[in-house]
Amino acid sequence: MASSTYKRYHVHGYDPRQHLEHYASDKPDMAFEEDVLKFPMENLAKTFSLGHIRGDVLIDFSASCMIHHLYAACEFFNHIIVLKVSERCIMELKKWLDMRTGAFNWGHTLKLHREIQGIGDELPDKEEKMRSAIPHVMICDLEKENMTDPIVLPPADCIISVWLLDNVCKDQDDYIRYLRKCSRLLKPGGHLILLGGLGMTYYTVGKDRFHVFTYDEAFARKALAGEGFVIDDCKVKKRTAMCDLVDYKASIFIVAHKEK
Repeated sequence: MASSTYKRYHVHGYDPRQHLEHYASDKPDMAFEEDVLKFPMENLAKTFSLGHIRGDVLIDFSASCMIHHLYAACEFFNHIIVLKVSERCIMELKKWLDMRTGAFNWGHTLKLHREIQGIGDELPDKEEKMRSAIPHVMICDLEKENMTDPIVLPPADCIISVWLLDNVCKDQDDYIRYLRKCSRLLKPGGHLILLGGLGMTYYTVGKDRFHVFTYDEAFARKALAGEGFVIDDCKVKKRTAMCDLVDYKASIFIVAHKEK
């Protein structure tokens, strides 16, 4: 399939439940536990355990409707505001937030979080704490100057963005433009945490392939520096998954702060 025929996440959308089954479930044939679940969760747990990234507001600006990357964060922020570009993703996420019948079961990632933190079964209320920390799940329009117009969000202490920039950008200019919009949502000195895939051109949901902006570590570093960020940590993990649903070569985790 030619890349020009790939669909676009924020234009065409996909079935978010099917996306979760492909990339985040506990099914025996789910090939991405190491790269999609463990890698973000381990690095986020380590980052937040240092204690210097905390505050009142965290904005989650991520693709799909995954929540496993927020387990560690909810201990350090009073409010987590979730922004989505897709109404279908909001509907799927709200099933979990409202504990409705048929919601995706994240129990396997809660167990993984406990293992990473070394705390056994001592977090029976962790999911409830997560739910109470998320007061708003909001639609956003990437092309508006204020993406949540007419609502003006309070400046965030931290933004986490998981695979969203990869999915919505056509080219380097797009990446820098959306990175700049993220920066405007941050307080001076606030932190931006990015997770993405390097050397990636597509991913699959159901029968459809979706476009991904292809970049490398050097570009990500240059783009952040160009927008006034100082990189505090950067981890790259070579791909371990054996599956042709997606063609990334490595995963990247970056923590940066916005210069005052």
